[in-house]
Amino acid sequence: MAKRKLESEVVSIISLIKNKKHFLLNGGAGSGKTYSLVCLLKEISSLYPKARIACITYTNAAAVEIKNRSHIENLQVTTIHEFLWMNISQFQNELRDVLVELVNDKDGGITNPNQDTFTLSSDIIIQYKEHTRLAYGEISHDEVIKISKVMFARYSKLCKIVCSKYPYIFVDEYQDTSPQVIDILLKSLQSVSNPSIIGFFGDSMQAIYDEGVGDIDDFISEGIVNKIEKKQNRRNPSKVIELGNKLRTDGLIQVPSEDADAPNMKNGIIKDGTVSFFYGSNFTNIYSHPLLESWNFQDPLLTKELRLTHNLIADEAKFDELLKIYDSDPILKLKNEFKKYIEKKSIEVDNEKSFGEVLESTNWIYEKGKNKGKSYLEVLLSNEENHELYSYVKDKPYSTISRMYWDKDELLDDKVEIDGSVVKDVKRDAFVKYLFKIQSIIIMYEQKNYKDLLKILERQIHSNADKKSIYKILEGLLDVQYKSVGEVIEYANNKNICVKDDSFNKFVEKNEYLYWRISNLQFKVVQNLFYYLEGRRVFSTQHKIKGLEYNNVLVVLDNGGWNKYNFEYVFDDTIFDKLNVAKKKTYPKIKQRTEKIFYVCCTRAKENLAVFYPNPSQGVVQGAKRLFGEKNCYNIDCIIESNSY
Repeated sequence: MAKRKLESEVVSIISLIKNKKHFLLNGGAGSGKTYSLVCLLKEISSLYPKARIACITYTNAAAVEIKNRSHIENLQVTTIHEFLWMNISQFQNELRDVLVELVNDKDGGITNPNQDTFTLSSDIIIQYKEHTRLAYGEISHDEVIKISKVMFARYSKLCKIVCSKYPYIFVDEYQDTSPQVIDILLKSLQSVSNPSIIGFFGDSMQAIYDEGVGDIDDFISEGIVNKIEKKQNRRNPSKVIELGNKLRTDGLIQVPSEDADAPNMKNGIIKDGTVSFFYGSNFTNIYSHPLLESWNFQDPLLTKELRLTHNLIADEAKFDELLKIYDSDPILKLKNEFKKYIEKKSIEVDNEKSFGEVLESTNWIYEKGKNKGKSYLEVLLSNEENHELYSYVKDKPYSTISRMYWDKDELLDDKVEIDGSVVKDVKRDAFVKYLFKIQSIIIMYEQKNYKDLLKILERQIHSNADKKSIYKILEGLLDVQYKSVGEVIEYANNKNICVKDDSFNKFVEKNEYLYWRISNLQFKVVQNLFYYLEGRRVFSTQHKIKGLEYNNVLVVLDNGGWNKYNFEYVFDDTIFDKLNVAKKKTYPKIKQRTEKIFYVCCTRAKENLAVFYPNPSQGVVQGAKRLFGEKNCYNIDCIIESNSY
């Protein structure tokens, strides 16, 4: 078989590598950067068969994809955290010293778990975990990066070892990489003789995470890194490419792919596609528009409706009751605010007294604002819905209520799956994990996936009687959507289908109030959240779909009160002069952040793109007409029988 011709960009990179030059392959959305990376890996392996290559990715999912597509023996593909840990973990003494130093340094970036000087005995082995417990030598993602930055800057031996081990280090999705990691690669590793050649792949316009470096323009302007642009687009139809070029702020202009077999080509010609901008007050009108009639909003593999936050999706996806408890429970908020108050005022409380007694014994009033002079408890109970909630906790020991804690992120965290295998597990709390395990059992039974079902149930079938017994029990879980969460839990536990384990019991013991609240919800709310997080619903957050693509994409431009984003800034060129002094200061960063998330959303579309803006100003409408073309902008509040808008 004839060897496939290398892309011109890869040829240029090979030339740079031969001359021991660092490089950046900068390509817009859909340009096939991962394809170029895999081609380069294979070519390097062919040219230098004994050389070890390190490929650093942003996610475990990306690491799996690159491994599966390259099949190179001397290739090490890991996430950045895994790569750093793999190289620093063997130097335990130095690691321990740096950790102690950073914890005790008020500017070290690692919070001291207590007020005393932090120490670690020499027999403690530092371990990399999903959580942080410094007293036990357990560190997580953030600590790994901070410690690595110091260790690579301080210990040249470490740099020499890494450079000797990996002559070539390539970074995928570089824009999401921490600036500290960039310093390790382009400063610390370059301070030794025969340093590694560093290659970056990514797109600064898709830098949607604030913790990422965003770009490495300073290193490019200094001649340290050589920039190569990949302009071809293999994903988007021509109208989406045209829009994307208008949205980019870095000067990169994408062109259709020269590959007749590219996904965005049909019979050797670039697909036209559609782009549409809708605006108005009644969002639901959009679904009846002729341009969206052919969209299948029931198939999440073909169509996605993108919103900025989970909160903006919750109502539509019908898990809002559950999210509200996790996100804005009034009793949890009351408890948190009270703890801050007594700490600030140095008030000692009797932990054996009831929660209500402790609250009422302090002079806890609003010192400013519209409720000035009123007690916090009075304000809480002014809402009738809060009476039942407070009644549940007021007679319980203060020590019990004061330690209850739950986190919205532990409700909504998501796993990453490749080819049916989980490559990034979830960081959900024990309660949610337990509920989702029940739902997984239900789905397996419905789909007659008995093999996996019996594994998760940890059951063995020795006879037909065993089979009938288990299946009869499982039948009792099929119609549970209108039963309460508490009923379903007790059934699953009592029938030994999903037994309450130690982690579940420990969590519930600490958060009895949370258990009580959720137990009263219908189980269908849990099911709705499960289906959403599993990608079985058409809804998704705008951040979650980075790297993915769909035939039809609907982007809803509502910031949901999140002041880090402002879609008005993207469209209205006149808005800056109307802002107050404070907003003018934040304008550049917010505009840039919003432009990037909008670009990422628009470039997910393989066929059709629709954008909806609720109640826009005239300036926004004019901006939309410039970007989308006047004929592609529609006021959905003005539907008439002729279907003109």
